[in-house]
Amino acid sequence: MEPIEWTAAGIRIIDQSRLPHELVRLDLTTLQEVAEAIAVLRVRGAPLIGIAGAYGLALCGQAIEADGRSRFMEELRRIAGALASTRPTAVNLRWALDRVLAAAERGADVAASKAAIIAEAQAIHQEERQATRRLSELGAGLIGDGSTVLTHCNAGALATGGYGTALGVIRAARAQGKRIEVFATETRPLLQGARLTAWELMQDGIPVTLITDSMAGHFLSRRRIDCAIVGADRIAANGDTANKIGTYALAVLARENGVPFYVAAPLSTIDRSLPSGDGIPIEERPPEEVTRIASLPVAAPGVRAANPAFDVTPHRYISAIITERGRVTAPYQGGIAALFAPPPAQSEGGPSG
Repeated sequence: MEPIEWTAAGIRIIDQSRLPHELVRLDLTTLQEVAEAIAVLRVRGAPLIGIAGAYGLALCGQAIEADGRSRFMEELRRIAGALASTRPTAVNLRWALDRVLAAAERGADVAASKAAIIAEAQAIHQEERQATRRLSELGAGLIGDGSTVLTHCNAGALATGGYGTALGVIRAARAQGKRIEVFATETRPLLQGARLTAWELMQDGIPVTLITDSMAGHFLSRRRIDCAIVGADRIAANGDTANKIGTYALAVLARENGVPFYVAAPLSTIDRSLPSGDGIPIEERPPEEVTRIASLPVAAPGVRAANPAFDVTPHRYISAIITERGRVTAPYQGGIAALFAPPPAQSEGGPSG
């Protein structure tokens, strides 16, 4: 599945707001279209948001008419700022935009910078695809044959470069021949679990049972769940993790019932500049997403509604964080730092005798 592609016409995406009833692909050709697609969740999932932001900046950079490189970079930074403001929680977006800006800075002139930002965006896409595939293979070892896995929101191919994080681990375990069943929460208020996760798993032929968010405690307490695995939108240096609203409650319930709770995410989701989850910005979305389901009002007219899109799970509730460079367990501070350490230098010559 290719949720996003770079084409001659622009950026082609699967419009995730139309799933599962319609599989519609859209071509995005302007800053307004790219920003709107990210903001209204036509494109969603932290790794995919980063890829979309990189492609959006590369696309819009081609249209900049500037006499000199300084003016070009000024306009490119303005566009990057507009894209960064669309979704504040997922750190992948800012990470990808900064990489594209750095590639532009290395260009000798405007023409070279325009070529460089396309190449960098494509490299980000390829690297993220490989990273999620690798972390999925590493994480599959945590899932036993015959397991029933609980997941929340959507962290599959639709949320990444085409394979998945939490669902990628499940896919990889299934590819190893393990018999896996999945319980997927509906994930209110926008129902990403019901609309997207259940659809993806059915496409792959993986048995899935859809439950409401409030049913998770029941099934955990009845020993119906062997482990829980989710994706992430930002992971702080100490392992505190921001993910779709409702994740924190699931982690607490999992701990209460002795069920391992895993987080799967590429390194691009880790924000080492934040010591803890207290500093993670939490996106507040329109209250209408709570008072309506699709376009149907479900609440009393005029009622106030809160709509934080994410919550933060303290690291003490997380059994392991799965990345493309390995699995990390407590204590997370040192383990996460080690993921970013350069490989040891190879000594010259053969071993001494």
